Amino acid sequence: MPRVAVCLSGCGMLDGSEVHEAVLTLLALDQAGAEILCCAPYISQTSVMNHLTAKPADEKRDVLVESARIARGRIKNLAEVHANNIDALIFPGGQGSAKNLSSFAIQGPDCRVNADVERLIGEMLAAGKPIGAICIAPAMLARVLGKQGIRARLTIGSSAQTAAAINAMGGEHIECACTDAVADETHRIVSTPAYMLAKGPAEMYEGVRKLVDQIMKWTQG
Repeated sequence: MPRVAVCLSGCGMLDGSEVHEAVLTLLALDQAGAEILCCAPYISQTSVMNHLTAKPADEKRDVLVESARIARGRIKNLAEVHANNIDALIFPGGQGSAKNLSSFAIQGPDCRVNADVERLIGEMLAAGKPIGAICIAPAMLARVLGKQGIRARLTIGSSAQTAAAINAMGGEHIECACTDAVADETHRIVSTPAYMLAKGPAEMYEGVRKLVDQIMKWTQG
């Protein structure tokens, strides 16, 4: 049974993990027979948003604690997760990947990536183990890969501005429908647009399910 880590970035699309994307990733993995390990960095959120008004809230929250809401409390500090403990790694989307796991939301192609996120991605690449990235998360992944001189095929759908940023960081953006996924066979990286394009959870899940199917295929052969 492949052990797949799902790296969360909080709880809520405006300041953490997109909840639908995270939960449907967990569903697809469970249906595929994977052992799931949820993880998140033990850091403060960059910002806290009121998801009813879409305005900043005067609060402080922790990424690991908020991510535990999605994981039902069964979650590990990302600092304790290493490539030799898992078979694959998936990053759901949501602004948390661009605010907490990285600073892409603020700095674009010049963004910084959380040290443990960058470390784990590097370990996975060195071990030849699969990585999945959903929605806006491929932008963060492009930054890490680009610093290593890896030009990977990635997608965030069709947003010209974000696609240009991915290319500027050293990636190769491929346009893709939300019901599909783009697989880079050479580097074992797969991505899907999800709510970058999807109008609802059903069509978003089609792309997520294909991403998980590809991840499972790579872990088994």
